[in-house]
Amino acid sequence: MALAGILTDAEISAGLQSCQAADSFNHKTFFAKTGMNSKSDEQLVQVFEVLDQDKSGFIEEDELILFLQGFSEGARVLTDRETKTFLQAGDTDGDGKIGVDEFLALVRN
Repeated sequence: MALAGILTDAEISAGLQSCQAADSFNHKTFFAKTGMNSKSDEQLVQVFEVLDQDKSGFIEEDELILFLQGFSEGARVLTDRETKTFLQAGDTDGDGKIGVDEFLALVRN
């Protein structure tokens, strides 16, 4: 898996278990359960690059919907409500997408 060496299987499982039900995803809980909030900036940039599927330098709404699948192929997609809430939390400059600096800040806060 692309996240091997950054997150353990146990960390990924803990994060995914915290949001199995629809509309239960909370980015702060997910980041804490996976231990992402204690990873280095370099490691978080690597996570960002995995989640930025089209390699545009941004995580757009269509990629946020598939956020959990970036951690495990069998994971569920985020609901529209979860996706919009997640985007609002991370998109600090209002351009409708999350850049790497916004992602780092989102994980750390």
